[in-house]
Amino acid sequence: MPNLSNSAVDVMKAALRGQLYLPGDPGYDAARSIWNAMIDRRPAAIVRCAGVADVRYAVNFARDNGLPLAMRGGGHNIAGSALCDDGLVIDLSAMKSARIDPVARRAYVEPGCTLHDLDHEAQAFGLAVPLGINSTTGVAGLTLGGGFGWLSRRYGMSVDNLLSADVVTADGELVHCSADSHPDLFWAIRGGGGNFGVVTLFEFRLHPVGPEVYGGLVVLPLDQARAALAKYREAVPSMPDELTVWSVLRLAPPLPFLPAD
Repeated sequence: MPNLSNSAVDVMKAALRGQLYLPGDPGYDAARSIWNAMIDRRPAAIVRCAGVADVRYAVNFARDNGLPLAMRGGGHNIAGSALCDDGLVIDLSAMKSARIDPVARRAYVEPGCTLHDLDHEAQAFGLAVPLGINSTTGVAGLTLGGGFGWLSRRYGMSVDNLLSADVVTADGELVHCSADSHPDLFWAIRGGGGNFGVVTLFEFRLHPVGPEVYGGLVVLPLDQARAALAKYREAVPSMPDELTVWSVLRLAPPLPFLPAD
């Protein structure tokens, strides 16, 4: 593990509005826990950012000290990309603002928001962004990976509805990118993953959805799969865009309404 001098740590603590976690600190192990519990990595430091100033400082600190860098939004990525060994983790989970403009149908979302956080605010106005399927997923990681979910058949992927983003680049500068400003960067972040900078704000287009929607689950035994999939294939061409039906072949989880077999 790299040796961070006491003076460097003291300077960093004084410069941050958020929290700094070092190995051995109370809260360090909780801060390095992510959704996939099989991932067990030990960063040299975790900066839980309170705002853009903290993000800029952390990027500059990692670069100036030669530390590997990882960004954590919701921490839901199964590969564990939110953590790194012996490096610096920029933890964005405390930046959870989701502001809705119901007249312009715009959502301004910080990178610590989960799908639940954004849906909660948008559904107060009967609006939604096409997101994923699990409420605990982070908006940031989902969007930077493309973002496909229940509403995508009607309204496209999450990145199709991303209008602009504020990004801290590797040199610690904050840029606003859109189709008209830094268009190459805007093109890259829409599905290209999280290595082009640290997004500190997403601007999404909102669509009228809900607040009441209809959904359900049809569970069939495996020996009926062939017939069910054939009927599914026949039905898809005539389905309206508002209807999303997924077919999933998997071991059934233990649920009270499913027989054990």
